[in-house]
Amino acid sequence: MERRTWSPKAKDVSHGWYIVDAEGKTLGRLATVIASTLRGKNKPTYAPHMDMGDYVVVINAEKIEVTGKKETEKVYSRHSGYPGGLTQVTLRATRQRHPERIIKYAVRGMLPKSSLGQDQLRKLKVYAGSEHPHASNNPEELIV
Repeated sequence: MERRTWSPKAKDVSHGWYIVDAEGKTLGRLATVIASTLRGKNKPTYAPHMDMGDYVVVINAEKIEVTGKKETEKVYSRHSGYPGGLTQVTLRATRQRHPERIIKYAVRGMLPKSSLGQDQLRKLKVYAGSEHPHASNNPEELIV
């Protein structure tokens, strides 16, 4: 008897929609659940080489909690590629100007560093307030 390993096909993939309220949630714990959902690891048909995940809408990103001294000591860095082009911004400054980036950066670090990870990150929609334009997709509540 011949046994074969089953592998999902692109036509077998279905992407659902989930919504998460970040108010009062801890950043890292929320980011792990979101990253797992974006990758599709909660599905029985999970395959690490395919984009099996669902769309995730995060609301109230400005009200996310962090523990310890991360508010003042955590630093996000980027470099322009030019001499002297290093820019460093604290979490507090990021929260004031672009609060949705805090969650996006945390989740991005938990996804694969490849084109697959980029595709999965595009399915993450983060909003600072409680309003979002994805109500027509009927997102389900994601349990965190």
